[in-house]
Amino acid sequence: MKLLEGLKILDMTTILMGPYATQIMGDYGAQVTKVEAPSGDLMRQVGPARQQGMGPMYLNTNRSKRSLALDLKTEAGRKVLMRLAQQSDVLITNVRPKAMARLGLTWEALEAANPRLIYAALVGYDQRGPYAGRPAYDDLIQGGACIPHAFVRAGQRPSYVPAAIADRIVGMSAVNAILAAVIERHQSGLGQKIEVPMFETMLSMILADHMGGLTFEPALDKGGYARHLSPDRRPYQTKDGYICALVYTDGHWERFFRALGRPEMPAADPRFADFNARMAHIDEVYAELGRILLTRTTAEWLDLFDRADVPVMPMHSFESVLEDPHLNATGFFQSVEHPTEGPIRQMSVPARFSRRQVRPERLAPRLGADGADVLADAGFDAGEIVELQDAGVLHVAAAR
Repeated sequence: MKLLEGLKILDMTTILMGPYATQIMGDYGAQVTKVEAPSGDLMRQVGPARQQGMGPMYLNTNRSKRSLALDLKTEAGRKVLMRLAQQSDVLITNVRPKAMARLGLTWEALEAANPRLIYAALVGYDQRGPYAGRPAYDDLIQGGACIPHAFVRAGQRPSYVPAAIADRIVGMSAVNAILAAVIERHQSGLGQKIEVPMFETMLSMILADHMGGLTFEPALDKGGYARHLSPDRRPYQTKDGYICALVYTDGHWERFFRALGRPEMPAADPRFADFNARMAHIDEVYAELGRILLTRTTAEWLDLFDRADVPVMPMHSFESVLEDPHLNATGFFQSVEHPTEGPIRQMSVPARFSRRQVRPERLAPRLGADGADVLADAGFDAGEIVELQDAGVLHVAAAR
């Protein structure tokens, strides 16, 4: 039995945030049906592809699902969706609430049809506030959550993290909230509506580090964790490349200086004396470390840090990480044969369970590939399915 076997999820999400959440639950064994418009999820078009509609962003966020391409602008399509919702445990959507209301797919309507349904709405902002109706994308939320400001405080230009970090983090938060509601339903027997807002979720993460003196009333400072905001907190340049090292605790510094042949440090320099002293002079401490690391090659430093038991990692590229010896030993990257896309590389589920092996069995589907099967499983007869296809309500994958 799979970890989430028996949990039926109706996935009305697109782009990255929602699909990432449902992929996690699908990997763990939930039955996920991805409901797409006839045009398909926009992420199908992003990045290089062997054939249209199967780009890498889509492939890497939509495995462990079935695809149902359904025209919800038609009354017949909405009736199909409602019938599926009556048989589902969870409906998850990142469609804006007003659009869901126009479709007649509000929480109130779905609760009336299925009181056990958990209705998870991934929204940009808490719907009680003035931003409720605004569109939200990862870039906007990073800006509102102070990430570009943190770059400025670190002496750099305002920047976004070059990854959809808000989408991914909020997606994982949605998984937590949904599974908490599933556990609660075992006690109450009832479903409920969940709202997971991007803005507030990201702020709760970023400000946990950077609230600083703003935690107190009145404020003790202007916020910000000095170590994270140091301009020299970055990969260090070596003679022939870069390295990521964190000399952090008193023990780390003692072993590091001993390995350098300078055991008198840090006692000889008050800036390195203890944790509090280093935090008070963090920019100087990191700048000095940067000067030291310029004196040897990356390979020499990796060896020294490993022998001194000080945290270190190579600074990988998107290509070099594919050859990382640790990841190769653990089988993190796996080559698999996609039924329509041929050989592809996929990442395994990071978590490990002692009594259950988690191995995704479905690769990301072509648009509408599973529509007929999904409806048959839900009790639609063959005549109904053909009728929906003929009416243009149900779209199925074209032959390759």
